[in-house]
Amino acid sequence: MFSYLRQRFTSHLRERSRRRARLVSKDGRCNIEFGNVEQSRFVFLIDIWTTILDLRWRYKMTIFISAFLGSWFLFGLLWYVVAYIHKDLPEFNPSINHTPCVENINGLTSAFLFSLETQVTIGYGFRCVTEQCATAIFLLIFQSILGVIINSFMCGAILAKISRSKNRAKTITFSKNAVISKRGGKLCLLIRVANLRKSLLIGSHIYGKLLKTTITPEGETIILDQVNIEFVVDAGNENLFFISPLTIYHVIDKNSPFFHMAAETLLQQDFELVVFLDGTVEATSATCQVRTSYIPEEVLWGYRFAPIVSKTKEGKYRVDFQNFSKTVAVETPHCAFCLQNEKEAKAKEKKGYDNPGFVLSEVSETSDTKM
Repeated sequence: MFSYLRQRFTSHLRERSRRRARLVSKDGRCNIEFGNVEQSRFVFLIDIWTTILDLRWRYKMTIFISAFLGSWFLFGLLWYVVAYIHKDLPEFNPSINHTPCVENINGLTSAFLFSLETQVTIGYGFRCVTEQCATAIFLLIFQSILGVIINSFMCGAILAKISRSKNRAKTITFSKNAVISKRGGKLCLLIRVANLRKSLLIGSHIYGKLLKTTITPEGETIILDQVNIEFVVDAGNENLFFISPLTIYHVIDKNSPFFHMAAETLLQQDFELVVFLDGTVEATSATCQVRTSYIPEEVLWGYRFAPIVSKTKEGKYRVDFQNFSKTVAVETPHCAFCLQNEKEAKAKEKKGYDNPGFVLSEVSETSDTKM
């Protein structure tokens, strides 16, 4: 019992270690990092808008809160300095006829509150700028302009982060496994994809990349070498009518990198199949890309997908997502080369062939009977 559990645990760890060695995760995130980048990180500040949009929510909210609190406190200090220089504070015992730059600023706390009221345009009316000093008027104008810039930039970044088409891609899902079986008399690799929203993706286009390590004739080892994989549906691979789940397939012919693979050797292969779906969001006209990947353990040879679409008595079409990734075993050739030989053998059976060595000899009939 202990040896069995240890074996299962070892196989589980081996499977986990192999599953982690993938470029693209199942949800589309890229597992890659950059090291020894010679360019300075200052280049990321030049394109500050993209940098802010790419930040995680926790960092974005930290910058959002820090920008407002920092500007309020900074201008609060400046208002306090103005009141201090003009001797408007109570510790200077101003006379009754003294007109301060800002009414009712008695310390740092009241200066901070006036800064907050000015920048967010609350305007309680208790604290206000007088026409006594030009410095206070200039500071009021400068804070108002800077406050509008900060408010526009940060609120725009939050809105852009929320409305990014990346979130729309989360409602596009792929099947957990890819399958290999016969379709239309051809050996095909099939993947199922579904749109979980009723709104369409306009101009959808689907394609794939096979990532593997190759060695060139010159002896150079190329890691993550990319090979194009063409996926089609019955109506093509562009402008898909993506209202219901689609089963896309790749024909395994002589030009396919899967042609020399077999059911027995599939798990021994080292590759990663990355599938991409590009389209335009109907509601916002923004382009989005959905991607996922499959490793050899996630490609099932000799299976097909279970039916998912049915028609109800009321005449509506019903999609049962319980069978979305469900597969059914079917009779399948164990390699594409065998299927091709089988087709060629059947084609030869239907044809006749002449034997060039065959010679027809005429036999003359003689009669030995004499009358």
